Amino acid sequence: MTASTNKSRRNFLKIAAAAGGGVLVGFNWFESEGAAVAVETATGSGLAGNTFNSYLSINPQGTITILSPNPEVGQGIKTAFPIIVAEELDADWTKVVVEQAPLDTKKFERQVAGGSGSIPHSWKRLRTAGATARQMLLEAGAKRWNVPAAECTTEKGFVLHAATKRKLSYGELANEAAQLPVPAEVKLKDPADFKLIGSTVKNVDNPGIITGKPLFGMDFYREGMLFAMMQRPGFGHKLKSIRNTTTIKAMPGITDVLTIGDTVAIVGKSTWQVRKAKDALQIDWEKTDSVESTADHNRLFRELLDSKEATVRRKDGDVDAAFASAAKVVKAEYQCPFLPHSPLEPMNFFAHVRPDGAELVGPTQTPELARNETAKLLGISPDAVSVQLTRMGGGFGRRLKADYVLEAVQVSQQVKAPVKLIWTREDDMTGGSYRPAVRYRFEAALDAQGTMIGYKLRGVSIKAGNPTREDNFPAGAVDNLLIDSVDYVKSPITTGPWRAPITNFLAFAEQSFLDEVAQAAGKDPVAFRLALLEKAKQKPAGAIKYDIDRMKGVIELAAEKSGWGKKKGADGKPVAQGFSVYFSHRSYVAQVGEVVMQKGRPVLQKIYSAADCGIVVNQSGARQQVTGCIVDGIGHAMYGNLTFKEGVPEQKNFNEYRIIRLNEIPEVEVHFVNNTIEPTGLGEPSLPPAGAAVANAIFKATGKRLRNQPFVEEEALKGLS
Repeated sequence: MTASTNKSRRNFLKIAAAAGGGVLVGFNWFESEGAAVAVETATGSGLAGNTFNSYLSINPQGTITILSPNPEVGQGIKTAFPIIVAEELDADWTKVVVEQAPLDTKKFERQVAGGSGSIPHSWKRLRTAGATARQMLLEAGAKRWNVPAAECTTEKGFVLHAATKRKLSYGELANEAAQLPVPAEVKLKDPADFKLIGSTVKNVDNPGIITGKPLFGMDFYREGMLFAMMQRPGFGHKLKSIRNTTTIKAMPGITDVLTIGDTVAIVGKSTWQVRKAKDALQIDWEKTDSVESTADHNRLFRELLDSKEATVRRKDGDVDAAFASAAKVVKAEYQCPFLPHSPLEPMNFFAHVRPDGAELVGPTQTPELARNETAKLLGISPDAVSVQLTRMGGGFGRRLKADYVLEAVQVSQQVKAPVKLIWTREDDMTGGSYRPAVRYRFEAALDAQGTMIGYKLRGVSIKAGNPTREDNFPAGAVDNLLIDSVDYVKSPITTGPWRAPITNFLAFAEQSFLDEVAQAAGKDPVAFRLALLEKAKQKPAGAIKYDIDRMKGVIELAAEKSGWGKKKGADGKPVAQGFSVYFSHRSYVAQVGEVVMQKGRPVLQKIYSAADCGIVVNQSGARQQVTGCIVDGIGHAMYGNLTFKEGVPEQKNFNEYRIIRLNEIPEVEVHFVNNTIEPTGLGEPSLPPAGAAVANAIFKATGKRLRNQPFVEEEALKGLS
């Protein structure tokens, strides 16, 4: 399937003599190829040749086409998946063409972008696909030469027979190899023999991104399609009436005004015309019984923290006795607000509902969910719904849901035409699915030697489910431990996964509190954590559900690379460093933040990060993921805040919702533990520890503890000059 509109590349640059001499280079976006839109599958590329399996084909010219089935949301999976296939294939990467596969549940499993689970799930499948094709090519070469296959080898797209110094390219053998029986079992490479995996490979979409090629959902265009936008009610509101429907329908380019539930849809011939009509809508909304403001949430948190209805998540030892005998008790509370996902590309999707089925095209982290929900809505078989994936300009969990897809489907169904639904930035912030607001209460009991003998955590939340991770460190390292939670589920505000769900804030709270406990115990924060891990290893308290040695490994690596406790600034004084370590999504990350005082205020200067995610598939993509996670984590910890007034978010665009700015991004130094553990995921694990590394460094520099996000609104920082 291909859909595109193109003007000549000659219109991309306008070159003319400028007044007074010289050359004037002009950019015409609407006439450039960058404004064109095209979405292709492998069958439309002209590159497909002999198919060896669901993942790859080779044509006689030697071009290897590798399909990447999972959604690309910026995590680099469209590059990483083909690298794994190409490694086992012994392919020449310069001859590899990567294409985005459409949704196909018969050929592929778990076509999902979420939970940092794509590579852990597909690691062996991808390797097997490449190794199978390699074995078939090797056997075809051996057959052509009439020699035993065991005498042949492969290298960079060739089958070699060393004894006779003969070689054949994969392209030359593709037709013969594809006809051979598929081997039932193949041998995979020893990681020590990897050549492509673990190297630095550029993102396969880089050329398209920097030249403005139509890769994203917002770029998609189909001749004759209509555009739609929707006005949604605030949380706890419903539609009462539209006062100017006739006027809106008479506006230029507007073809229809629809109501779908409590939302109002404007349909027209261009985004500008539809946006103007949407802005001109006069709607009366009616409040329901449940309209909430941030003040209500703050009151609710106080009640939940003292609730007698908490669900016990884990209990080890005798907590009451430990606290009764403690030489010192440390207490603290931490709170985080609701946050929007705020991807650079707002929600959008194309839908064409026809009598024989439906066609969907756009950015989704869960294409199978989009298909199944569409089929359910239309009362048709999922087989009658096709889903073509585009690249996503961010998602962070927001595109795990299919609400915006179904909106496009409903509009297309009603107007009986292909429709491109587009959300505005204001729609994204005010009608989204948010990170849940959460508050934590911690208590620690110390004996006379500063050993933590008791630990309590209560997590309370608004529609977060279980706001704790009860089996994460320091569980198992403390003899007497109680973790419980209360979740308020009646709120009308919609919540959902936000990059590194729950741990994105819980890690800040836990790791900041452990720093407070270490301080109260008179111990170095790094040594304090290592002692707890050693206790868990030698004398565990209950179940241990994390790898102690892997966690110790990243702690020691981060401490070494950052010069923990030894580093001095230009003035000869010790550098203010803060430490944090966390296990989430199967991987381990430790970070050290460095803060300097400038004009009486703390300034974050550098972050050191040590990660153990198993085998690193692509050094380039992995470093980008760690750096991106850190920037995302510290940016939201320091600045992000979404507040509500009578069910309506008060921050509607980036002029009101603060995000980190370029000049505020610190230097990031990334290190990976070198091991042969199968990949354990990297899209999320580096975000959770970032906030605590910064907060603990700020404490070291100022003596002020930060317990609430965003940091910039904390009184501790406001009080500094």
